[in-house]
Amino acid sequence: MVFKWRKKQLVLITLLIAFAMLTSACGSNSASSGDTTGAPLDKPLNGKRIALIMEFNTGTFSQQYVQGVTEEVEKFGGQLTKFVANNDKSRMASLLESAVTQKFDAILTDHGDADILQAGIKKALAQNIPVVVFDADVKEAGVTVLSQDDQQMAKLTLDQLKKDIGGKGNIVKVWVAGFAPMERRQISYAKFISENPDIKEIAAFGNAQNPALDTQTQMEAILKQYPKGEISAVWTAWDEFAKGASRAIQQAGRTEIKVYGIDMSDEDLQMIQDPNNPWIASAAVDPKDIGRIQVRYAYQKLHGDKTEDDVILSPVYVSREHLPTEQISTTELSKYVKEWGGSKQGLQDWMNEYRK
Repeated sequence: MVFKWRKKQLVLITLLIAFAMLTSACGSNSASSGDTTGAPLDKPLNGKRIALIMEFNTGTFSQQYVQGVTEEVEKFGGQLTKFVANNDKSRMASLLESAVTQKFDAILTDHGDADILQAGIKKALAQNIPVVVFDADVKEAGVTVLSQDDQQMAKLTLDQLKKDIGGKGNIVKVWVAGFAPMERRQISYAKFISENPDIKEIAAFGNAQNPALDTQTQMEAILKQYPKGEISAVWTAWDEFAKGASRAIQQAGRTEIKVYGIDMSDEDLQMIQDPNNPWIASAAVDPKDIGRIQVRYAYQKLHGDKTEDDVILSPVYVSREHLPTEQISTTELSKYVKEWGGSKQGLQDWMNEYRK
């Protein structure tokens, strides 16, 4: 009798365990179907492998851009792998094709030449790997291309330059061809020069290899060629150029020359805040925001959302006169320049379920 009673207990316990497992399974299924009252939502976007293919990683702007990409990928629970071509466009194309071969879940590109990148982008799309481009004039259906409003950035700085020098004087331009954002900035510059005949360009140069150091060296030579009173201002199409030009001018004691730049990083902001530095203003988009927004569009594509082909990022104008005397970083800049940082561009409601 005792044996039979124990056998009945064993059967009852077995049935209870089976019922508990069935209930748990049902709860899990309902949660993955959208029932947020049960177990946590399943995260199919978690663990995605994201490749970032960069033409170069020069200067603090690029470093802060990478920081923005990294932070946003981590928020989605993804894994980021960075590839840098060190200013070799052909190598960048090879790195892109390698990322396709390695079957990354999504690919981000930073700068580069559209023609050279085209083949790799086509291969990625053929394998259903979404691609989001930053600062390259890629025209390919299904690819989202992010760009700053480069013409507006140039216009903002040039308009202020004109105002500060009284609409006339000699200026130096630091610019280099072969980069999509530079080419767009040059459009505004050419228009500005044609519309202001009393403002003369007396020198123009630029080199993407070691840009800050090379600019400093070339600017030193120009300062010797044009003594005090013969240069009113320097306009630079990249913050690395502004750094080099400013160092040369400051070391030469040419306090009459002011520098105007494009782009912004923590290092740039420190220079602009320095009352003894000739660099007084810049037009820029928060580099961290650029990286974050690019990642958001990649995850929109992974989620199956329809995305725009072109995404324009609006710049802001940052000048010394708007900044405090105490040193700040770009994370604090929004206190003084309201439009700076914290962009919600690219965010979707469904992302609240996935971003940590």
